[in-house]
Amino acid sequence: MAKSRAQRKAERRAREAEGSGDAGAKRAEEARAQHDTQVPVSGDIAEIEAVEAGIAAGAPESQLETPDAPKQTRGERRAEVKRAKDAEKRQREDRKRKEREQLAKRQKQAAAERPRRGAFAFLASCWAELRKVQWPDRDTLVQATAVTIIFVTVAAAYLGALDGVFSFVIQRIL
Repeated sequence: MAKSRAQRKAERRAREAEGSGDAGAKRAEEARAQHDTQVPVSGDIAEIEAVEAGIAAGAPESQLETPDAPKQTRGERRAEVKRAKDAEKRQREDRKRKEREQLAKRQKQAAAERPRRGAFAFLASCWAELRKVQWPDRDTLVQATAVTIIFVTVAAAYLGALDGVFSFVIQRIL
């Protein structure tokens, strides 16, 4: 096993003390060498103290991780993403529930209002109906648009092919 620098230094001092023949100096040197080679705290404790000092200094905990710290497993990452999605879903549901409650409240108020006549009544009812519409979120809108564009493209290709076939057949007949 390799010796540390402090241990080699202590051995050298011990050899020098033996050469001088002074027993008291020899014991003092051995005690000093023993003191120099002792580690004040373990590596784990030193690491924990360093992380705590970094947190106290205001550094985010993610920057204080050591290279040998355990990495987050794939399953843990998936579980974390799932928890985030579930939380987002609950927020959306709460928001929709509040919107439904507000809509019901507005409908009660609208029923209590006096009836109107003519063009103004028509515009007011149109505006009331537009407020009742449940508008899609961005993901739903993008998906519906993509489906519509794909369907129109397929239908156009099919009808174009049929038109080409029938026009060819009609020209051959005539």
